[in-house]
Amino acid sequence: MESAIEQGLIFALLALGVFLTYRILDLPDLTVDGSFTTGGGTAAILLVNGCNPWLATLAGFAAGALAGLITGLLHTKLHIDGLLASILTMIGLYSINLRIMQGPLVSVSLKNGVPVETLFSGFRAGGLLYSWQMIGILAIVAVVFKFIIDWFLATNFGLAVQATGDNSTMALADGISITVTKNVTLMVSNGLVGLSGALYAQFNGSADSQMGIGMILVGLASVIVGNAIFGTRFMFLATLGVVVGSVLYRLVIFWAIDWHLAESGDMKFISATMVVIALVLSKSERLRHFFSFLSPWRVKSLPSDLPIPISEVVSASEGKAGG
Repeated sequence: MESAIEQGLIFALLALGVFLTYRILDLPDLTVDGSFTTGGGTAAILLVNGCNPWLATLAGFAAGALAGLITGLLHTKLHIDGLLASILTMIGLYSINLRIMQGPLVSVSLKNGVPVETLFSGFRAGGLLYSWQMIGILAIVAVVFKFIIDWFLATNFGLAVQATGDNSTMALADGISITVTKNVTLMVSNGLVGLSGALYAQFNGSADSQMGIGMILVGLASVIVGNAIFGTRFMFLATLGVVVGSVLYRLVIFWAIDWHLAESGDMKFISATMVVIALVLSKSERLRHFFSFLSPWRVKSLPSDLPIPISEVVSASEGKAGG
């Protein structure tokens, strides 16, 4: 179970990136499936060539950000639909990733019989890789980036990004450069995805050309599940929900396999099913009403499909009669 929680915290960075595009910018971005591999592959190939692990991880972030910029330029400069632009980038990245990794697989465990130095080498050597100490460190990292996102969205530029996502036409009329807001947000989003890929490659001990397939589902499931529980009324709780949702997602996968309810090959199907269920349930007024009683920070309101109390009907009628 420790391994599942650790992976959930690593994928929390990916989920925060998806949150920026899916929830804030209101732009479905499938670049994630490619930029995750780009970040992981870039870090892996640098590590096996003796690069400092911190610099290699930072390079993974930069590579992911560059992938996001490509999607942004296709969308804002060439006026290609955002979803189609991200699909084109994702497809193109498959070939680019093979070039970066110089093949379909890069091992960051051993090179010529010598262990490759990574950010997790000390923990692996000390037998702490799958431990609560490692979970605590990764939790701190995830929370730090959660606060960075909170700060980013609270700045004037972050508010401009939110305005772009709410109504790009109105934002443009107010003098906001939606080209800049979209491109920067896509860069930050995919930079986080690339960073998540770089950490996961080091944690997993390898990077391969298929590692990013389905990662958009991981991000969406984390965002939807987390926001269903914590709500979206406050940004602080919305981003916290994304981190918690990422961990819950990995735990569900772990329990499904551990209890022999599914096999490892069923993970993508489970991911898709979870997203569908979460999307359907998120539209339910009764479910939102249920969570409003569980969560003290959510707005307490009666679902629209419930009958109006008779006392309110009588009061409204008396008010009209008196008028």
